[in-house]
Amino acid sequence: MAELSFDLAAARFALYFAPTAGSAHDRFGTHWLGRDARTGERPAQPAVAGFTPERLAALTSAPRLYGLHATLKPPMYLAEGSNPAQLEAAVATIAAAHAPFHFNVELAPLHGFLAWVASDAQEQIRAVADQCVRELDPFRRPPDAAELARRSAHGLSPRESELLLRWGYPHVFDQFRFHITLSDRIDDADESARLLAALREHSAALADEALVFDALDIFVQPSKGAELVHWRRFPLGAPA
Repeated sequence: MAELSFDLAAARFALYFAPTAGSAHDRFGTHWLGRDARTGERPAQPAVAGFTPERLAALTSAPRLYGLHATLKPPMYLAEGSNPAQLEAAVATIAAAHAPFHFNVELAPLHGFLAWVASDAQEQIRAVADQCVRELDPFRRPPDAAELARRSAHGLSPRESELLLRWGYPHVFDQFRFHITLSDRIDDADESARLLAALREHSAALADEALVFDALDIFVQPSKGAELVHWRRFPLGAPA
């Protein structure tokens, strides 16, 4: 993929976990979503019984926009006086402090959408995520009223509202749950159940396949509404 160029004032930066390029989960996930955020390729989505290609595309539009990932620090505009090189250095320092580890996921509904959720190694994952939230927060430009309203649109608990105001995101620390999103929010319970069954059928070969948490990944959204693309990878345990 060509080197990304963007207007720094218009770009948002996110810190994600992304399945290792070429791994079984990466291959399945990019095929399921119909986009590879690393290469820009757009593989055809699978044929799923009971869903037209158009409906499957609609039900996966949001995760396709953001790319296959689990959020550690959500998309943010850089604070005044911060630059990408400083952000990279901070992420490299965090990555160097953690050794790679394996973990497993399972398919489940979460907050109305379908996702792979971590089924073990919770403490190891949480240690990385918590450090990312705290140590990268100085780079975050505070959200404006419109963003706060958008993140509150589906209803938040008092604790989630407190976290949103302090950290710019409601699902951090004790409210964090590692997940790799595979669908949009689906309000129809029957449709959600049918898509979950289809996901399980299509990904059956991954049931006993562990993922390796071996890097932190910076994704960039070059401008408002644009697709997020993979920008930098920082291996865990590598010298900063």
